Amino acid sequence: MAEKRKQRAAAELAPRVERAAPAIHPAVFQHTVAQADTAISITDVQGNILYVNPAFTRVTGYATAEAIGHNESLLSNKTTPPEIYKSMWQQISRGEAWSGRLVNKRKDGTRYLAELSISPVVDGGGGVVNYLGMHRDITAMHRLECQVRNQKALIESVVDAAPMVIALLDVDDRVVLDNQEYKKLQADLGMAEPAPMLMTAIRALRESQPPGGRRNAGYDFLDLEVRLDLPDGKPPRWFSCSGSRVREDDMRADAFFAGSGRDYLLLVAKEITGLRAQQEKVRVAALQAVMADEDRVAALRESLSAATFRLEGPLNMMASAVGMLARRSGSTDPMAVALGEAIAAGEAALAELRAMIPAESREAAGPANVNELLRDVLDLATERMLANGIRVSWKPQAMLPALQAHPNKLRSLFKALVDNAIEAMSARGWRERELRVVTRAHLGSLEILIEDSGPGIPPELQLKVFEPFYTTKREGRRHLGTGLATVQQIAADHGGSVEVDATRKEGCCIRVMLPLKRRS
Repeated sequence: MAEKRKQRAAAELAPRVERAAPAIHPAVFQHTVAQADTAISITDVQGNILYVNPAFTRVTGYATAEAIGHNESLLSNKTTPPEIYKSMWQQISRGEAWSGRLVNKRKDGTRYLAELSISPVVDGGGGVVNYLGMHRDITAMHRLECQVRNQKALIESVVDAAPMVIALLDVDDRVVLDNQEYKKLQADLGMAEPAPMLMTAIRALRESQPPGGRRNAGYDFLDLEVRLDLPDGKPPRWFSCSGSRVREDDMRADAFFAGSGRDYLLLVAKEITGLRAQQEKVRVAALQAVMADEDRVAALRESLSAATFRLEGPLNMMASAVGMLARRSGSTDPMAVALGEAIAAGEAALAELRAMIPAESREAAGPANVNELLRDVLDLATERMLANGIRVSWKPQAMLPALQAHPNKLRSLFKALVDNAIEAMSARGWRERELRVVTRAHLGSLEILIEDSGPGIPPELQLKVFEPFYTTKREGRRHLGTGLATVQQIAADHGGSVEVDATRKEGCCIRVMLPLKRRS
């Protein structure tokens, strides 16, 4: 056993003899070169042709007898810059291979673009004795490359000159390509990438559409109008957006047979702010008339409701007094009879008064843009705020999710809060007058803050202002606020809430929370 281990170790330490590769007959090399599809030529060190293969004849038009003995320069069209030839000769003379492109001329005078590779052939001492040249006609490929470059340059020029925003987005809404209008929009909005914001608005609009109303599925959409609300009092911007899918083939070698690729979205957004601004003026004017009528109706409803509420108290007291008299003196007591008749007349009048209370208008629920509703209210209150020297700090979230709501009711809610703030800051002698309105999406809800720099609401009245029929009053210079029962009811109808920020030491802050999805 020990002897066998020694023999095995010796065998492992012994040098291994590699098996020599089988020799290839020189004729095989000759046939290979002759049948190659690439033009091959062998020259001496001066560039005189010693050998050409049949492919050389097919490419250049020169037969073997016409090429051998002549210099390779017979192919030169004299349009290739001399510096290229100089660099080529310097490199191959040092025994280094060279490759590049030259403009050559065939025997019939036609020109073609050759992709040439020259390899020096050295002897045993390392000296250059021959040059092996291989070239192929790449005129068609060069023409195709130029067409692609020209087409790319043309497309880029057209896209950059287009009077609309164009951006190519990947599946994560990252901008891959854009044009000059997109860059201008970036500068105007002061943000890195407006495209994700536009896409958020587009998706919200598409989700709010009924299934039958979606004109295209997947990536494609057409003429969706998107509104961007900007802070610091800047007017909103409107865009008409269209999108289509662009497919890019995978360029990796291992994807050649797989047919895989990536999808992009070509987003085209045309600004229609000017057109919408004109439409908005007409709409706001009509809205002002509608809101004025609704305010009058609401005031009448509230006044009549308050009147019936106040009349019910005395009538109830009189009914109790009549009951006591009837128990003491009997139902024939003249006083009890007179009071009973008075109560009956009062109740009849009260019934007539209740019948005169206008019914609340019914409004269908639908997707609402809270920023747009607030902007409407601020536009309607602009004249009052200017007259009272009130500054407005408008801080909307540029894109809010759509809210299923009753738009006119929400306008009434916001208008009541803004009117309260204006009244609070309009107190005589009050200097600091700023209205701040903030909107943002927050944990599945929309949060709206309406803040004023007025005297604020005293802690003892912060709950009372939500009581029914609590009206605006002034005591000296202290603002007591207005009743917010209607505001609270509208918020509750939308599944939300209204509260006074009790932590405020100065001014008043009302927080409205509206859930994006109501609980069933």
